[in-house]
Amino acid sequence: MMAVGVRMATRSRSCARGAGSRGGGEEAVPLRRGEAAADQGAIFAEGRQSHCPVKRQRKAQRLCVAYEAADGDGEEGKGAEPLQAPGWEPQDWRRQLANIRTMRSRKDAPVDQLGAEHCYDPSAPPKVRRYQVLVSLMLSSQTKDQVTAGAMQRLRARGLTVDSVLQMDDSTLGALIHPVGFWRSKVKYIKQTSAILQQCYGGDIPSSVAELVALPGVGPKMAHLAMAVAWGTVSGIAVDTHVHRIANRLRWTRKQTKAPEQTRAALEEWLPRELWGEINTLLVGFGQQTCLPLHPRCQTCLNQELCPAAQGL
Repeated sequence: MMAVGVRMATRSRSCARGAGSRGGGEEAVPLRRGEAAADQGAIFAEGRQSHCPVKRQRKAQRLCVAYEAADGDGEEGKGAEPLQAPGWEPQDWRRQLANIRTMRSRKDAPVDQLGAEHCYDPSAPPKVRRYQVLVSLMLSSQTKDQVTAGAMQRLRARGLTVDSVLQMDDSTLGALIHPVGFWRSKVKYIKQTSAILQQCYGGDIPSSVAELVALPGVGPKMAHLAMAVAWGTVSGIAVDTHVHRIANRLRWTRKQTKAPEQTRAALEEWLPRELWGEINTLLVGFGQQTCLPLHPRCQTCLNQELCPAAQGL
């Protein structure tokens, strides 16, 4: 009888009531390795001494076998991964997401026409296109898409490259990007970042989030969008004010978050990675049209009955 790496509990009948039996119907004690053969030999020895007749083996009966967790000593248990409890995920999130996709199916929100992927010159060399994507993202912070798109058109009309920006004086650059939010600070950041790109990256933009966020005026949201739009790599979920607000209203975070980076980390804990690429544009457009910061249009929202925040409005 071979020993196995799991314990088995089964009912057995004794060969002889006086031969060390525990009594009919009790569970057999599992044997350790090396003990099975010795114990079997002892039973045969006792059978010879008590002249217990050897009965013909009966037809095998179906036994109910209950398996317990392995001790970890057996070869069969090596390498086995312990069972893990399913991770947390929001209630009804798949239905909520499907409803948002339906409401966004026309793709007629400002982000769909004026987002970062629409602000660069598609005929420019790849290096220049990537630089224009980064500049548009830097301009977009605290700025509506329509205003960002207008500033990018004026910059592109002057030839938007690293060299052309470094040759401009601050007043000229400021006049071109005004009235984007915090335009004076962005003039300084764009000039500093352009100088770093020229000196350290040959006029191109970095290809990692860590290097992108090290540039002046570039935050995590911009870095993840730059990786997606400029390099075609999904490095994480880009969370702006729209994504942050909607994720909390839908209770897509285990607990309420106070900052976009907290929301990004909370979403990435449970949202399937294959959805990371679409979630920013999907929720930004939804936030621009339906789930507004003030006076959200819950009456026209397909998630009205599924949204915890709508119940309190």
